[in-house]
Amino acid sequence: MINMAKNNIVAWTGNEAMAEAMRQINPDVVAAYPITPATEIVQIFAGYVADGLVDTEFVPVESEHSAMSACIGASAAGGRCMTGTSSQGLALMAEMLYIAAGLRLPIVLADVNRTLSSPINIHCDHSDTMMVKDAGWIQIFSENAQEGYDNMIQAVKIAETAKLPVVVTTDGFIISHGMERIEIIDDAEVKQFVGEYKPENYLLNLDKPITVGALDLPDYYFEHKRQEIEAIIKSKAVIEGVAKDFSAKFGRSYGLLEKYKLDGADCAIVAMGSTAGTAKMVVDELRDKGLKVGLLKPRVFRPFPKEEMADALKDLKAIAVMDRSDSMNAHEGPVCLEIKAALFDEGINKILINYIYGLGGRDIRPEEIEGVYNELFEAIKGKSKDKVNYLNVRE
Repeated sequence: MINMAKNNIVAWTGNEAMAEAMRQINPDVVAAYPITPATEIVQIFAGYVADGLVDTEFVPVESEHSAMSACIGASAAGGRCMTGTSSQGLALMAEMLYIAAGLRLPIVLADVNRTLSSPINIHCDHSDTMMVKDAGWIQIFSENAQEGYDNMIQAVKIAETAKLPVVVTTDGFIISHGMERIEIIDDAEVKQFVGEYKPENYLLNLDKPITVGALDLPDYYFEHKRQEIEAIIKSKAVIEGVAKDFSAKFGRSYGLLEKYKLDGADCAIVAMGSTAGTAKMVVDELRDKGLKVGLLKPRVFRPFPKEEMADALKDLKAIAVMDRSDSMNAHEGPVCLEIKAALFDEGINKILINYIYGLGGRDIRPEEIEGVYNELFEAIKGKSKDKVNYLNVRE
C-alpha cells in the first residue's frame, strides 16, 4: 500500500476524510452502490482501487441490498469488509443489516445521514439511522469531518473486537460536503492501530468447517439472540477501550459521550452530530454573559450509554433534548425517549423538554439554539412549557 499521508493537515470534506480512512485501512472487500450524499465516499475509494493504492476487491453492485449482501458473504468468508450508504439506501439494506448483526460479522458502514422519503428530499436529518437503531449495529455519530475520519479508524477495531458490525455517521451535506481542517494520521500508524484481521471462524477455513446462516427455530433462536444482545451490552467497554488506545497514540480523545461545560450548569442541551458544534459556540457566548449553560453530546447511540447519560445530567435543573428525527408516535423523538428512560431508571426527575428540529435539512441557527436555552431558564422559573416542540416550523 502506497503511503500518501504523513501527519498532514489537509482541507477536505467529510466524504473525502471517510474515503481516506478506508484507504488507510485497506479492507479486503468494499461492495457499494451510489446514493446522494454518500456517493463520493465509495466513488473516491473506487479511484484508489483503480490507481492501485489499495489491495481491495471493489464490487460495484446493483443495489444497496446487494451491497450489504456482498459484504456479508465476504465477511463470513473471512474478509475485512466496508461499505457506505445513506437514506433510502440504508432502508433498502435494512433486511441485511439484521442478518449481518445476527451473524456477528464485523462490517463497517459509513452512513451519511439523510432524511427518508417521502416527500423526496436529499438533505440531512437522522431518520435513516434511527430507523435501524435496533438492528444490532453499534452506532457512532460524528460532530465534524475530523471525527468522521477518526471514528472510521476506530470502528474497524471496535467491530473486530466486539464481533459486531458498526455504522459511523456524518450529517449529509453539512459534514459530507463541507470542507474542514483535518489532521490525517500516517498510513503506517493507521495500519498498526487497526492491526491484521484474524477471524476465529470463517467459511474458507477448510480445517474448521462451519455453518453460517442456519435455520434457527423456537428451540434455540431466543438463546442465540440473547447472546447477540449481551455482545451489544458488553461493547460499551470495547468502545471505551479502543478510544483510550486511540487517544494514547494520536492525542484525540473520545468516549461514549462528550460533556461540554456541564460543570456548574443550570441547564443543558443534548444534541448529536453536527448540531453539537453549533451548540458549543452558543454555550461559549452565553457563558461569557454569565449564564450557566452546557452541552451533552452523545457520540455512541447504540449501545445506549444510559448510566453515563443519567450521571452527566443528574445535577441540572432543566434539560432540552434535540431530536433531528421524529418517532412518529405523537410523543417525544427517539433520543428524548431514551434519555427519559435512563433518567427514570436512576430515579432522576428533571424538567425535560424535547425539540424536534432540522427535518429534511432545515438549518438550525445559533439564535434558535439560544432560544432553546432561554426557554429552559423560563421553565426553571416556573413557566409552563410544551413537552414536545417543533422548532422553526411554519404552522
